[in-house]
Amino acid sequence: MPSRQVSLSVNDAPIALNNFVREYIDHVVDGILASLRGTGEIKSIDLSIEGDRVSIVLNNADLPLNPFVTRIIRNTIMGMVSSLKRVSTIEKMQIIIKK
Repeated sequence: MPSRQVSLSVNDAPIALNNFVREYIDHVVDGILASLRGTGEIKSIDLSIEGDRVSIVLNNADLPLNPFVTRIIRNTIMGMVSSLKRVSTIEKMQIIIKK
């Protein structure tokens, strides 16, 4: 997979990512999307979590998610990001990935 730009913000504050974390987030989000039907080629991803809500904008189009998929994505991403330094409480989070 070619290197992509990955940015993370938690509670509207940008979080600095080292190369390992940046690539880890990229691979995890890519794996999540690869498991969903009809996602096609990934050019840009905007994944947002606020409370129990998860929204994914894939290639500038909203990706519909059922409640089960929403819970799995939310729990996976929250667990991953909550492990990072300088992240204590998470009220909202945004991951942006671009080619």
